[in-house]
Amino acid sequence: MPHSNIDPKTRTRARRLRRELTKAEAAMWNMLRDLRPLGARFRRETPIGPYIADFAWLSARVVIEVDGDSHETDHGRRHDARRDVFMHSEGFTILRFDNRQVLDGPDYVAIEIENHLAAFLNREPTP
Repeated sequence: MPHSNIDPKTRTRARRLRRELTKAEAAMWNMLRDLRPLGARFRRETPIGPYIADFAWLSARVVIEVDGDSHETDHGRRHDARRDVFMHSEGFTILRFDNRQVLDGPDYVAIEIENHLAAFLNREPTP
């Protein structure tokens, strides 16, 4: 009996993506790690069904995507739309930021994320 419903190819691709973070994804990961003392438990490149979320906090049902230029093509937009429909059907909220926002406006991005996560964060940091 299989351990999960994640296709082995998807799992292998997620492992590879974890090793190959873009500069914007690395910056986002650092932002999200700063939220750990408040209880946020994000994972990088996490398989969810047939898709891989850039960052996911599974228990809070929150996905954060950092989008590069490939998401600005017709094909990229269609793929993102299908993926968003699937993620929403699984109960996830999706926050999207493009690479430039993450790299050029990290304070704005951090505030947006904290505002969306406020209900899930412990304001008393855990040691």
